[in-house]
Amino acid sequence: MARLLVGRLALVTGGGSGIGRAVCQALAKEGAAVAVADVNRQQADETVSLLDSGVKSQAYAVDVSSRESVTAMLSSVCKDFAVPPCIAVNSAGIARDNFLLKLDEKSFDDVINVNLKGTFLVNQAVSRAIVDAKLKTASIINISSIVGKTGNLGQAAYAASKSGVIGFTKTAAKELARFNIRVNTILPGFIETPMTQVVPEKVMNMILYVTPLQRMGKPEEIADACVFLASDKSSFITGAVLEVTGGLNM
Repeated sequence: MARLLVGRLALVTGGGSGIGRAVCQALAKEGAAVAVADVNRQQADETVSLLDSGVKSQAYAVDVSSRESVTAMLSSVCKDFAVPPCIAVNSAGIARDNFLLKLDEKSFDDVINVNLKGTFLVNQAVSRAIVDAKLKTASIINISSIVGKTGNLGQAAYAASKSGVIGFTKTAAKELARFNIRVNTILPGFIETPMTQVVPEKVMNMILYVTPLQRMGKPEEIADACVFLASDKSSFITGAVLEVTGGLNM
């Protein structure tokens, strides 16, 4: 069976672990070259070691909350691969959970800076590079969260940031369509990642009880959705919000 992404270059932020790592693996399996970007360069290198050896891949360190860091990273990617990425998956994210009355300002700022500002900076930098290179088509996928739709106890900062990603994505999709850049967002439910490992068992049991499929999702299931949105199989889809939640809060 023909692979869906042969000849394309994908940039994945947060590619060093969890959903980001699974996305890198899925894109490489479909033939894409992959630039794996993460704040932790060692983890990005580990991801590269797991990818299909038949495609080119390279690890990069990046702080997505810093314009200078994003610019330097993308410059290196374009130099190393001789083209800008035509696929970008923004998976970098953090959580600093606490109840609203106890949440400190720095924690709130940190979450917004990585999850929302970081999405803006990478979208803007990649889009500019795509337009300058006059690429014929491109796909950007922003990872939000079902919490961005519903809110969640103890996650005021995280919910605000992920809700912002949804609104940002819809605006970007409208503005970039004339350049044939599609922009979509995925809302994962509760997925088996390092971020959800710290959720108390009692809370997790409550979540599973109200999830129709009665289980947590796997990073690979988010990655498969990214492959679809990155490929020509979704060529008429932009500005979409795709929930991959097992039915949670549908």
